[in-house]
Amino acid sequence: MVTGGTARLLLSNGGEAALELTVEPWAESHQILPKQTWVVVTHSPAGDGSWSGALRGDEPFQVDHRPESVTVWVNGNCFHLSDAHGTAIDSADWQCPAQGSAS
Repeated sequence: MVTGGTARLLLSNGGEAALELTVEPWAESHQILPKQTWVVVTHSPAGDGSWSGALRGDEPFQVDHRPESVTVWVNGNCFHLSDAHGTAIDSADWQCPAQGSAS
């Protein structure tokens, strides 16, 4: 979901084992436990709220999934991780705007 230069991506682990989450280009690695849902939030670096995109223009995220891991390429200037209720898990850049809600 994209709102005025902010994008949110829900990631759920419906498996029986922990799922490794890597957030690039920061190489941040985390474990999403079974039955957990996390939210990756990023903010557009462009003044007009647009995204540079990795494979196609105007895309805030690119996701690569493998059996035990998922890599999220963030095209914003920073990112936040939170749980489905908006509780902060991590922030790669303390200069990011406030997280706000996960919805």
